[in-house]
Amino acid sequence: MMKYFKNVFTFICVSVISWGTLAQEKEDETLETERVVIVKAYTPTISDAFKVKSTPILNDSITQKKQDIRYSIFSVPVASTYTPAKGRAANIDRPKPIKIFDNYATLGFGNFTSALAEFYSNFQLNRSDNVGLYLHHNSSQGGIEEISLDDKFYNTFLDLNYTSRTRKYTYGLELGAEHQLYNWYGLPETPALTQEQINAIDPQQNYFGVRLGGKLQFDDLYFKKASLRYQFFGDALSSVEHHVVAKPTFEFEIGDSLITTNFIVDYLSGSFDRDLDPILQTPNNYGILNVGVNPSLVILKDNLTVNLGAAVYYSIDTENSDNDLFIYPKITASYRLIDDAVIAYGGLEGDLIQNSYRDAVQTNPFVSPTLVIEPTNRLYDAYFGLKGKFSDVVSYNFRGSYISEDEKPLFVNNQRAVVPLEGYDYGNSFSYRYDDVITLVGYGELNFEINKKFKLGVAAEYFNYDNEDEQEAWNLPDVKASISLDYQISKQWFTGAQLFYVGERKDINNEVAIVPTLPLPTVTLDSYFDANVNLGYRLNDQLLFFVKGNNLAGENYERWVNFPVQGIQVLGGVTYKFNY
Repeated sequence: MMKYFKNVFTFICVSVISWGTLAQEKEDETLETERVVIVKAYTPTISDAFKVKSTPILNDSITQKKQDIRYSIFSVPVASTYTPAKGRAANIDRPKPIKIFDNYATLGFGNFTSALAEFYSNFQLNRSDNVGLYLHHNSSQGGIEEISLDDKFYNTFLDLNYTSRTRKYTYGLELGAEHQLYNWYGLPETPALTQEQINAIDPQQNYFGVRLGGKLQFDDLYFKKASLRYQFFGDALSSVEHHVVAKPTFEFEIGDSLITTNFIVDYLSGSFDRDLDPILQTPNNYGILNVGVNPSLVILKDNLTVNLGAAVYYSIDTENSDNDLFIYPKITASYRLIDDAVIAYGGLEGDLIQNSYRDAVQTNPFVSPTLVIEPTNRLYDAYFGLKGKFSDVVSYNFRGSYISEDEKPLFVNNQRAVVPLEGYDYGNSFSYRYDDVITLVGYGELNFEINKKFKLGVAAEYFNYDNEDEQEAWNLPDVKASISLDYQISKQWFTGAQLFYVGERKDINNEVAIVPTLPLPTVTLDSYFDANVNLGYRLNDQLLFFVKGNNLAGENYERWVNFPVQGIQVLGGVTYKFNY
């Protein structure tokens, strides 16, 4: 066979050499141009293809047959001492749940023979009914230096409430009673009084009040809720006031919008024994009925919230037969510019404010029972602001307001009566003067929450007043500022502080003779700073001891003209929490 392969190899080599020689000779010849004429278009055809067999047949003289191979496993047992550990969940540090008590009692005493008492109790009658009780008492036997009259005061009130909840509605009832005692101790220096005249003055005034109310709220009705409240208020000098307020509310959903309609019925009536003139003894009666409706439409769209509304009131003066119609805008909007970091908000709102004798006493307890009572027409309050968070620690709120009010009440110091008959006729009380006032307000607030233990708040407010008739915006400050602080020192110890600053105010100086043709003589009340600090110690979950210090700056500043306040006040006490 080897000889056969050698012959084939020799033949192939001779053929390749001969073909190469012929090719070389043809390259030496000159190429001539030839003309090719195509008689018929080329039509290619596809011939049949034959699939190559997957298993070709071998034609070989030497073919080896496959041998079967058998495998066997030689298994030998091996002893093992490994034992896998069982898995367990990781421990999570859970804070100890704060035990909540339904009742507490507080009792404290301090200098100026002051006393503080509070009691709160909550009774869960069953799963749906609840009764609550709250009693508060704050008093002082006085002791302000360089004053001639008694300056003690009491302030006590009691609140009872009952609430019942069902699947479809919730209703509640409330009952309240209050007693306040104050003295008109702010005698002016002139005209000077003899000791006998001072001893003849009875400066004490007692206020009494009773409140009844109820509320009803539905979950699945267009008639959403309703409230009714009756307030009686009077004093030891035969002054009487009745105040009734009813507010039903309806809600409707139209698409993605919510329409809310509030109806308001506000009736106020009262009487004083006389007006400012003690000689004429003219009875001073008042009666005002305000009936109003306040529809509003809430629109929610992405980061924008708009509340479009209005308020319409019809006011009836029952004593003077004077009726008026008032229409106010009720428009507010807010837009999230950057999530919770920057939120822009603004509004244009007006309202009819029902002034009352009780409201005047809560603001200034040294008013005389000779007030002229009428509502305030707040034409509009246009405001715009920005609020949000600088970080997780600091939040802010800045706002500017432009307020226009007609018949805004201003407190002024009363002149001494020619023939004083009561304890408030000696230039030591206050009354109302009404004026149309435009107020420009700038407000700023920063809150710091460093951690769960430390919180700090700073706020400041600036006022600018433009009066129409009155010479000044009597007894209204131009600046207010405050700082509040809460710090959890340890698990047992905690402290807090409240600092207040109030700017200058002006009042009529009744110690100077008033000339009708000249501007009114005024007295400027100095700005004042008041520092209040409290410190507490929790002995356990139920028992707490505390110390409070008020007016620690020690200033006997005048909140009202001729009425200095108590100096440094320190009060200590204990609070006990419990369950029945």
